[in-house]
Amino acid sequence: MARMEPSIHTSPRDPRWYFVPLRVLLITFCFTLLSFAVGLFLGICGVVIRAALHGVHPDLRIAYREIALPAAIVVAAIALLSATFIELRHFRRAKTLNRIERQMRHASCRQ
Repeated sequence: MARMEPSIHTSPRDPRWYFVPLRVLLITFCFTLLSFAVGLFLGICGVVIRAALHGVHPDLRIAYREIALPAAIVVAAIALLSATFIELRHFRRAKTLNRIERQMRHASCRQ
């Protein structure tokens, strides 16, 4: 029975530049959504506690408008910048490593 073994000389794929913006937007969206959810939860808790202390009905629109939305906007900006720098660094590193691997494979084929 023949056993298939992985080839030693598999060629690595170069990283694709068009995946960088896709990953950046996906990461930014996830962090923004998460921060909005956490901000909204904490905002609702704060508004309810404050209303209970003052003996009034809570106005939960404050949690959306003044707490969750501004927090999500700030986190979105930070996540967009951070993800852009991280993904560009990862892309450049992957390109460099692939180039080095091709050069080493080419040098080993000459011998």
